[in-house]
Amino acid sequence: MDVIITADVGSTFTKLTAVDPAGRRVLGRARAFTTVGTDVMEGFEAARKELLLQTGRVDVVRLIAASSAAGGLAMVAVGLVPELTVQAARMAAANSGAKILKTYAFELNQAEVSEIAALRPDMILLSGGTDGGNKDVIIHNGESLAGSGLRCPVVAAGNKSAGDELARVFKNYPGQVIFCPNVMPEIDKPDIGPAREAIRKLFIANIIEAKGLGGLQKLADLEIIPTPSTVLAAAELLSRGTGGLPGVGDLLLFDAGGATTDVYSMARGDPTKPNVFFRGLPQPYAKRTVEGDLGLRYSLPSLAGAATISRLASRLREPAGTEPVWTEPAGADRAGGTAGGSAEDFVAGWLERCAADPGLVPRPGTLEKRLDDELARECVRLSLARHCGVLEPVWTFMGQGFVQTGKDLSGVPLVIGTGGPIIGAEDPGRVLGAAARVPEDLHLLKPASPRTAVDHDYILSAMGALARLEPEAALAIMRETLNV
Repeated sequence: MDVIITADVGSTFTKLTAVDPAGRRVLGRARAFTTVGTDVMEGFEAARKELLLQTGRVDVVRLIAASSAAGGLAMVAVGLVPELTVQAARMAAANSGAKILKTYAFELNQAEVSEIAALRPDMILLSGGTDGGNKDVIIHNGESLAGSGLRCPVVAAGNKSAGDELARVFKNYPGQVIFCPNVMPEIDKPDIGPAREAIRKLFIANIIEAKGLGGLQKLADLEIIPTPSTVLAAAELLSRGTGGLPGVGDLLLFDAGGATTDVYSMARGDPTKPNVFFRGLPQPYAKRTVEGDLGLRYSLPSLAGAATISRLASRLREPAGTEPVWTEPAGADRAGGTAGGSAEDFVAGWLERCAADPGLVPRPGTLEKRLDDELARECVRLSLARHCGVLEPVWTFMGQGFVQTGKDLSGVPLVIGTGGPIIGAEDPGRVLGAAARVPEDLHLLKPASPRTAVDHDYILSAMGALARLEPEAALAIMRETLNV
């Protein structure tokens, strides 16, 4: 039979999936530790040997690969106005599969330029001004970056009137510079497609070698792309359908990890009530946001700060299935701290232990595991609050109305979870339940009562990659595996 192998080279594991596209079935899965510190091909070959033991001899093998090794594609976005060009630049970067390290608005000062250099981004997206509008800011920022000592590639996608001056500014820049159409040619009319394509080309041309993926690229039938791009493709395919196969309609997808939580929404998100007026940038049907401060290990301090220790402690005091009601730590073996402390002390102690050992995994059925699952719930709750639309009450001559910014996701019927913190939770459905709207959400346009599905087999990234060659097979496998 003809077999297609998908490879996802992650920061921790390299995961391979063998698929029979004609039979629309998965033949086997294997994984090995990613050997980014030496040669990623070592981990790839270890996983491939395991996969061949499962699948046996095959007649034809095609390989499609994606990667988030060594942190994936890390970018900085620079623009003019936070609500306009900066947001458009951020949208272009996120939908290209990048992790946004930070965004900057208005004229960069020396401290910000030094901060960008310290962040060591793989790429910078430079934007600012509508076509024919302000060009002074993007020229100033171009000069600041060109003289900073940075060498990373730059995608310049701002006011076309500044193009000639920017070309002069970057004439002696040691890194690669690509000029492409403005991400915001007119006010409130973003055009992120050209910038997204430029980012993809730079990823293929520069980042693959920098991440040590050159050997894998020689084996692959198509260009290696960032892993988040495959997940975005999988979510959109599952939502819209392809060919003669229908999709499932609007959905939300959460991909939680140790460092970030990615949110994908597949929905138009237009206002659903007559007294609501939309304001801000038009939202794409397929939207991705990356919350780099919401992760269960490497971003734990910022996650705990946003969730608050008191909120987490109060959750541990509540009954949860067959678990006992939390009162106080029973001892060092259970609480990770001193006996007789408070719930807040227990939470603080676990956070300290995880900071000292990011690889720490709690035992099933323990209070530490309950706390880890509560942290995963907070990743879902907080990331969606930033991703979804918001209603703001206003008064008009006709009475009270509302202004909507962002996407209205209140009618989304399906929430899907992937990533270790969600898949490994003792009750993944409860973790994803944090996506549903509750009274405290006030004007957040979150789903009212969605059903949930969990990517237990880590199939989404593999099917997003497979969709580049066999979209109908990828859709059929996702629908069956996720039971949607």
